[in-house]
Amino acid sequence: MKSSSERNVRNNKQAGPQKSKVTGARRRIMLWLAFMVCFTGWAGYTFYNQSTQMADKSAKLAEAKGSKAETDQALEELKQEVNRLQDPEYIGQIARKKYGMYLPGETPIYPVDE
Repeated sequence: MKSSSERNVRNNKQAGPQKSKVTGARRRIMLWLAFMVCFTGWAGYTFYNQSTQMADKSAKLAEAKGSKAETDQALEELKQEVNRLQDPEYIGQIARKKYGMYLPGETPIYPVDE
């Protein structure tokens, strides 16, 4: 019969390769997890950074759209004024109100303060 020391040696030899396989698998899993943690951290940082940049650019875009609307409105008013200045009657009204100019034979009427 075999002694107990011989049996222990045989059991250790068989357990050795299997234990190293488990250790190698654990090491690969830990490396994979470390990579995934680093990748997820980088992705989160990039997402947050891009979100803040998009918010800033959206605010600038809204401001520019507001400015454009004001400019378009002013342009429309100026175009209307140009069209009105083409009318001789309107020019006469401006000349009477601002510059006190009247057509020959017209008598100006001024309000009297009491």
